[in-house]
Amino acid sequence: MGKKIRVILVDDSAVVRRQLQSILATEHDIEIHSTAIHGRMALDMIEQSRPDVVVLDVEMPIMGGIETLKMIRKQASYLPVIMYSSLTSHGAVVTLEALALGADDYATKPTHLGGGEDATSQVRAGLLPKIRACARVKRRGSQLSAMMPTLAKNRRGQRVDLLAIGASTGGPNAIVSLLQSITRPLPVPVVIVQHMPPVFTQIFAERLSSQTMHRVREGVSGELLKAGDIWIAPGDYHMEVQRGSGGVVLALNQKEKIRFCRPAVDPLFRSLSEIYGANLLAVILTGMGNDGLQGCTDIRAVGGQSIVQDEASSVVWGMPGVVAKAGLAEQILPLSQLGAEILRRLP
Repeated sequence: MGKKIRVILVDDSAVVRRQLQSILATEHDIEIHSTAIHGRMALDMIEQSRPDVVVLDVEMPIMGGIETLKMIRKQASYLPVIMYSSLTSHGAVVTLEALALGADDYATKPTHLGGGEDATSQVRAGLLPKIRACARVKRRGSQLSAMMPTLAKNRRGQRVDLLAIGASTGGPNAIVSLLQSITRPLPVPVVIVQHMPPVFTQIFAERLSSQTMHRVREGVSGELLKAGDIWIAPGDYHMEVQRGSGGVVLALNQKEKIRFCRPAVDPLFRSLSEIYGANLLAVILTGMGNDGLQGCTDIRAVGGQSIVQDEASSVVWGMPGVVAKAGLAEQILPLSQLGAEILRRLP
């Protein structure tokens, strides 16, 4: 058995601490090395024990999550930090601020803290994979192998009628950066899936609208897709498209989660491939897991295009990596170059 991932849990709630300690006691590869009830205590622990991951509450006495994160980034910039917040508007605002300040990822606390199978399953599905992913990540240059499959043929001259974007871990900052780099109105509709819970997607859409020149809104069933409109899938809903009387419209549903995700990228990309065919451009940004692989396979089957973020600029090269390794990406580019490349491919 290998060395366990050592976690420092920083949360002033005794209920939360007991819950996570109980769950992690049964894990073979993760352990809570120590707990702290506020940030000042956590900073001392980090200096002494050098953990692999910090799970950090948003609101705490003496030193809260944001102030603690800033100090961690000054003292231990290498250390992965996962924000652990409640599913509230305030929690969403502070969590997105934390991501902008350098937190690696976030997870939301179960609605009913302290016990029950549902709360336990939420922690196992929502937090534990992120702890494992963050512990594995080492910021390094791209390691694309010579064995990488041949990339899809570059077809910049092909007509594009819609831009679709999928992202997960690291996605909020990547999407902000991408839209900031696109400095003219977009000539096609844009649809985005970012793995994110309810409440958070609304706050995220507002943040995107305020920090870029583009208006971004949560998806609404029946809304007609028009050039320049940017829609993000609402938390806890899959977003797809279908033909309406006036054109292509959004359609939301709460069908089964896909690999614990709702919204997921694959259902959106599948529905887009059925309607837009070859006139579709997909972009896969940083993210954990393989959501988007089947969707990009569907897009390739109808002649559409996919490009992905490279490993070096990704927080986790899971989602873009599997698409690249399957030979489905026409280009693998750093985040800083994706906006210009998208504009080159649009009308």
